[in-house]
Amino acid sequence: MPENNFAIWETETFQKKMEGRDFRHLRKKITESVYPVLAQNPFFGNNIKKLKGEFEGVYRYRIGDYRLFYTIQEKRLVVIAINIEKRKDAYR
Repeated sequence: MPENNFAIWETETFQKKMEGRDFRHLRKKITESVYPVLAQNPFFGNNIKKLKGEFEGVYRYRIGDYRLFYTIQEKRLVVIAINIEKRKDAYR
């Protein structure tokens, strides 16, 4: 893994979803707890899983009953948060 930290980017879709009623309460937890972990090592961790099949190249980070989905641009040292869903809706 590179020695430099990864930058965290959010898609516009992700930002709009985070402003919604269902996810607003997670913003502080994500920025203070999840993003520092992803900045250090977005590839491996207790709550990190690389998806397979049609979602190959996408990772998910488990936050209780929620799932944050992201991709990694390794050459640019960037993690891009692309979506967040409640677990029951995440894999449909």
